[in-house]
Amino acid sequence: MVEYTQADELLIEEKFNDLLQSCQRICKSEADWEIINKAFFMAKEAHKGIRRRSGEPYILHPIAVSKIVVDEVGLGVKSVVSALLHDVVEDTETSIEEIERLFGHKIATMVDGLTKMAGVFNADTSEQAEYFRKVLLTLSDDVRVILIKIADRLHNMRTLGSMPIDKQIKITSETIYLFAPLAYRLGLYAIKTELEDLSLKYRLPEEYNNIAQKLNATEVARHQFIQRFTSPIIEKLDANGIRYRIEEREKSIYSIWLKMQRKRLPFEEIYDLVAIRIIFTPGEQMPEKLQCWHIFSLITDIYEPKPDRLRDWVTTPKVNGYEALHTTVMGPDGLWAEVQIRSERMDEIAERGFAAHWKYKQAVLSNNEDEFDKWLKMIREALSGPTENAVEFLDNFKMTLYTTEIVAFTPKGESRRLPKGATALDFAYDIHSKIGDSAIGAKINYKLESIFTPISNGDQIQIVTSESARPVVEWLKHVVTAKAKQHINSYLKKSRENNIKHGIELFEAKLREQGVSPSARVFRKVLPAYECSKKEEFYSKVGAGIISLDNIGKILRSNSSNKVIKLWTLQLSNQFRFLGTGKKRRKYVIKGPDELSGGEGSNLQPNFEIATCCNPIPGDEVVGYLEPGQHTIIVHKSTCNVLTKLASQHGENITSVKWSNYKTMSYLSELHVKGIDRVDMLMNIAQIITVEFDVNIRELHILSHDGIFECTISMYVANTEAVNQIISKLQRIKGIETVTRTTSPEV
Repeated sequence: MVEYTQADELLIEEKFNDLLQSCQRICKSEADWEIINKAFFMAKEAHKGIRRRSGEPYILHPIAVSKIVVDEVGLGVKSVVSALLHDVVEDTETSIEEIERLFGHKIATMVDGLTKMAGVFNADTSEQAEYFRKVLLTLSDDVRVILIKIADRLHNMRTLGSMPIDKQIKITSETIYLFAPLAYRLGLYAIKTELEDLSLKYRLPEEYNNIAQKLNATEVARHQFIQRFTSPIIEKLDANGIRYRIEEREKSIYSIWLKMQRKRLPFEEIYDLVAIRIIFTPGEQMPEKLQCWHIFSLITDIYEPKPDRLRDWVTTPKVNGYEALHTTVMGPDGLWAEVQIRSERMDEIAERGFAAHWKYKQAVLSNNEDEFDKWLKMIREALSGPTENAVEFLDNFKMTLYTTEIVAFTPKGESRRLPKGATALDFAYDIHSKIGDSAIGAKINYKLESIFTPISNGDQIQIVTSESARPVVEWLKHVVTAKAKQHINSYLKKSRENNIKHGIELFEAKLREQGVSPSARVFRKVLPAYECSKKEEFYSKVGAGIISLDNIGKILRSNSSNKVIKLWTLQLSNQFRFLGTGKKRRKYVIKGPDELSGGEGSNLQPNFEIATCCNPIPGDEVVGYLEPGQHTIIVHKSTCNVLTKLASQHGENITSVKWSNYKTMSYLSELHVKGIDRVDMLMNIAQIITVEFDVNIRELHILSHDGIFECTISMYVANTEAVNQIISKLQRIKGIETVTRTTSPEV
């Protein structure tokens, strides 16, 4: 332990005084100031001499988290104290009992919820998922724990640059998979946006910097456009005596990148880079909602609105409490611009989410259950349900973080909110588990439909039930809500053990017919072929008769479509620890790029396999995932969605890998081409690929309609450089609008 220097002490004092400055608006008594100071000195002493990886004193981290809690989330004194102490129990000898003795039961409970899981976990469970489960269970008692944890994650993301690449992958995966959607659901829009941007910055720094540079280059032009756009609006609002302020909102880098990927557009064709917010002070003569529509009317008197871009979250607020009126109008120079209209109250809820939502609810002494309360109640019910698998729990929880929702109605007119894509079966379980378990059909708008029918906004639904109906495994494919999945799984688990036993017998009998023994290599072929994520799911479906094994021989004989013609190798680019198989759980450590040595003097060479979900090729940024209990490292693109999920749940199995030596090889890659159709267009495309670049086309699909064509080309290439050269050449063909390599749409 190295003592802090005088410069360190001055920096700590400066940062703590800055926090105290922020606390002026929340401290109502001398006791409030005393408890914050007591927490600070306890945390400082507990973390004495400890430094973060960046080299700064560790105590600066809890101070920074506390400041985020006050300034950016809007919480109070108990939350600041809990944030200051949030790492004390985990990292020092201090106990929860001592925290309770000094600061009371409530703060001790919050600190306990923020303390990471310790001890040994089952081999088949995820330490991260177990940790998330514990934190999320505090929702049953206090939502502030989640809000502090989000603040903790935000500061860790802001200081992620000092971490090694494998830790960056783990942390950014957790962030984009769970923390950003959770921040959104809790109404923390600014924090959600920053978490997404920072995830992109560390996962795809080149693309992040490219978009940032283009935003900077167009900043002056955007500002001039905003001035021209808002000038007549300001004149109109002033003439009507409305008290307001106008803010400019720039589209986030992550949102721009995601739109470019999903719609296959270049930066220059993203038209909604900027929006303006009109935040008004409600007048005494007109209610808030009516004033929103009044301002909307004044704006649409000036600019023509886009009919399909009106978003009315004033009449029906989002589940997280967000209220606003959004419209997109045609502004000067033929450019579309988004306008967001909201009151000061709506704006505070939009910026600070749950904390502001709760403050305003208490201010009007409302005991009515609003949509946020209903969501929180649903989460608490889901968390109280039994679950054996922490990863399954985490997946189910994530389903509650949907951002796009629909409203459907019961026969008596009661409204039910469900995620977009929900089916009549989801609706049935939303009403009651017994109705869901016995559902056989649904009358949607008085017309009889299947229980698997997706429902639309405004549908009125009556569920048809039967006493003889029972949930089956197939139902899991037709529901999207956590509640429905939980109840179906709960029923199925009662009979699953028999199905698994029967499935093992059937599968092993089929393998014996093929002269094959069960092995990890067999399951790496079989599980994806039958769309199963693990062996238990596969066995259960086989035993239940859902999966037929008639084509098992063909699957076992099949080869990967990505064939390497000449040898390439991958090497680990950092030290990586993992557990070997067997009862003793030996530790293995990568000693160098090519050698894997075991703790008992044995030498083991890790196997590398290319992930079929994203098909990386030499030149792509790649990341390794060590399969639990195996010595095979699966290589994914750094942007792969599957990798993001794996890293968020099994971050301890993630390692950095890089392409080492590779020579001439052939590897499958896919391009998407779009443009103006003409007679010899296909010939021009094929000539460039096959003649100029001597590349073999494996498959080509082309569709032409209304003078526009879209083409998907699968071809064997050597590396990403070859792909980029082909893309560049194709883009020069007259009439071609876009050429993009098919890639995963999310970080």
